[in-house]
Amino acid sequence: MSTTYVVVTVVAAVMVGFSAGSAALGAKWAVEPMKDYGVPQAWLPWLAAAKAAGAVGLLVGLAVPAIGLAAGIGLVLYFAGAVVTVVRARWYAHIPFPLVYVAPVVGALALGLAA
Repeated sequence: MSTTYVVVTVVAAVMVGFSAGSAALGAKWAVEPMKDYGVPQAWLPWLAAAKAAGAVGLLVGLAVPAIGLAAGIGLVLYFAGAVVTVVRARWYAHIPFPLVYVAPVVGALALGLAA
């Protein structure tokens, strides 16, 4: 296991965990755009829980690679769904926001598969 893989994975988990915490705590800058995209308020705790589970899964994946792989794939699918949601709402300027969070996840997946 390389140091780069560990660092990228931890950074990805922290970023996704931050995103999950922001949604769970109802941070205005995180919740308001989701309302504008048409995401029902009742979904927010579930979406935050999915991100939190993915972040924990990435960290557990450092010890159990299959869990990290599953978590990484799940997070890529989650953020792909976020991009689709933003595009469907026609907020094209907001497309980079989910991509910022998924980029380190993709990096961790690639480094994990290369190891």
